[in-house]
Amino acid sequence: MLTIEEVSDNEVKLGGRFDASQAEKATTALSGYQTTIIIDLSDLDYISSMGLSVLLQTYKRLNEKGEGLRLTNLNRHVRDVFKFTRLDQVFDIVDTD
Repeated sequence: MLTIEEVSDNEVKLGGRFDASQAEKATTALSGYQTTIIIDLSDLDYISSMGLSVLLQTYKRLNEKGEGLRLTNLNRHVRDVFKFTRLDQVFDIVDTD
């Protein structure tokens, strides 16, 4: 199950498993953001292709408005998923450790 915690006006923390069963929940939560957001993935254990798709759609929506999406605190497994799909070249990924 995916947990979505609003840390501040422009920061969200995702945790658990982000797969197809959680896509609608995440899409709804992220659609409320209209300015650049930071998504903390430190508690995210797993992300599927559908989870990647939701993040990519959010990125594109914000980018069209001149805003952005920054990902932080990816664990090794999640970082590898972004690397293997080459999405690490699309997203702004920052380590805050």
